[in-house]
Amino acid sequence: MPKSTFTRGYELFRARLVEMRRAAGMSQRDLAAALGREHSFAGRTELGERRVDVVEFYWICRACGVDPARAAAELMREIATMEARRGKRHGGR
Repeated sequence: MPKSTFTRGYELFRARLVEMRRAAGMSQRDLAAALGREHSFAGRTELGERRVDVVEFYWICRACGVDPARAAAELMREIATMEARRGKRHGGR
């Protein structure tokens, strides 16, 4: 299994983080401030320079006004669909 950071699934995850933030009308600095994090937090996360764990994902969703369970379920469905199309078990490169 490849490191998830370098998979299309993780690219999709990062894209959804960006979409969530933008849909909330927040800049990267706004999100970082809402989370009490350094101003570069969102940028580094969205570029894939910094990984996000499940607890941080929860906090990001809440800061953006998104239900974390729904966001996670939608993301899992998208990744599963993407992998099924590619015929790979773990997301491939």
